[in-house]
Amino acid sequence: MESLADKKLRFRIAVSALFFNQGIVFSAWATRIPDFKKSLALSDAQLGSLLFALPVGQLSVMALSGWLTARFTSRRVVRVAAFIYPLMLYFVQFADSFASLFLHLLAFGMSANLTNISINTQAIDTERIYGKSINASFHGIWSFAGFVGGVVGAWLVGGGVGVGAHFAAVVFYVWICTLAIVPSLVPTDFPPKPDESGRTRGALRPTPFILLLGAITFSCMSCEGTMFNWSIVYFRDVIGAPDEMARLGFISFMSTMAGGRLLADFFINRFGRLAVLRASGAMITSGMLLAALLPNIAAAAAGFMLVGFGVSSVVPISYSLAGRSRRMPSGVAIAVVSTIGFFGFLIFPPLVGFVSALSSLRVSLSMMCCVGIMVALLAPLLRARIEEMEKPKARE
Repeated sequence: MESLADKKLRFRIAVSALFFNQGIVFSAWATRIPDFKKSLALSDAQLGSLLFALPVGQLSVMALSGWLTARFTSRRVVRVAAFIYPLMLYFVQFADSFASLFLHLLAFGMSANLTNISINTQAIDTERIYGKSINASFHGIWSFAGFVGGVVGAWLVGGGVGVGAHFAAVVFYVWICTLAIVPSLVPTDFPPKPDESGRTRGALRPTPFILLLGAITFSCMSCEGTMFNWSIVYFRDVIGAPDEMARLGFISFMSTMAGGRLLADFFINRFGRLAVLRASGAMITSGMLLAALLPNIAAAAAGFMLVGFGVSSVVPISYSLAGRSRRMPSGVAIAVVSTIGFFGFLIFPPLVGFVSALSSLRVSLSMMCCVGIMVALLAPLLRARIEEMEKPKARE
């Protein structure tokens, strides 16, 4: 008979594989963006517009993804979504125009969200079974998979392997892996506790607790979106870094974000979620100020590294807390928090550009220190729920 320890390990390995696969699929698309830009003769403006299709697709099905996960369990949704997601990637190669590629990416984003909500629900189920924080490590594995996928993609491009063969190989790998791990997933999700009327809450009626987590996630993802879109521009245009150094800021940020997620569970279990959230806010603020006030390569790289460490833990903690909602099913709660957060990812990068046009990129970047302050100020409002969760007797 399988022991409890073996069962927990089996769940963890299976969920880790899901996160790794999702990172591989996304990175396969990311490494091939230049191929589509060239083959379709897209301008920078057209490409920028196309890249909105992914988050728009994700946002459009957030509520549906949460409802499906709550209705059919995350395991059943994974059994479908984990196969559709790489298949949508494969179909992207057949786009032959701007409009066609936009529609393909929209579908790709929809399938990504369905996968994202279901595997994050599995992650929270597994964490509750363990009785300690392990969710950040899953997100770290996604980041690591993105790095691996980027390296492999660059190697394939250098070897002259076409987009079709690349995407087909990803589909084959992910499908085989998914077939192997689905039987090892957590079979049922943890149910919420009904309110006084005996009903649970849906996506259109989130609890104040979930809205607060959404605000924290909004702040963090605003920062992530800014780093993704403006870090290279800041190094090139403000600092005046040479072309070979222009990506140093982005690399600094991404490396510490991935590393921070792999280390976050240790600090969460050692010091608690509240302390880690406060420290995250402080690192985001200090990192942004350092990069803005001292616009040289060394200081800005160090600042962006601090920002990467700061944002690394916030989303995993928010999802973990959302999955413990008393009144909302895990999948629905995670979908609501994720939806609010994605608006920050979409809204703030253009806002940074607008402020920069009125003043300077240094000013608009220093404005982002407010994001870290908001995380630090909002975190204590979660104290009661976090302390209740972290009591040994409350662990599953």
